[in-house]
Amino acid sequence: MQPQQPSTLTPTSTSYEQPGTRTRTVVLSLVAGLVLGAAGMGVAWAMNADSDSPVDGTPAADARAACEALDGFDSEKYTAKGPAGEVAFNRYAAAGALSASAAAGDAKYKELAQTIRRSQDRHAQVFDFDATVKKDLDRAREICRAL
Repeated sequence: MQPQQPSTLTPTSTSYEQPGTRTRTVVLSLVAGLVLGAAGMGVAWAMNADSDSPVDGTPAADARAACEALDGFDSEKYTAKGPAGEVAFNRYAAAGALSASAAAGDAKYKELAQTIRRSQDRHAQVFDFDATVKKDLDRAREICRAL
């Protein structure tokens, strides 16, 4: 009988990641980026405000800023590559964040916040600016004109 040769061990994967962990991490990173981007836009607008539209940290100022962001938002440019797409993406996010801030400070801005949020939620479901999303955006713009 011949002595047995030691078997060669093949390396095995030592990854301890659970299935779906990578996807969850990517999604959470994207959400964090969206929130930080919206906050950054709000800060930028606050710092660059015109003297005739002072940013005073009130719900009314947040609502005006949300309406300004919405006014400058073009859904046709949302998926564009480069700066035009980035501007559209951030204005849409900022409108949602600022309107939510206004509604948190004063209930009279609740309808504006809900309407913008509804459009964002629908857009997140269908990944398009369909008739329902556009209808909510039009309604939000009507609310803004009445402020």
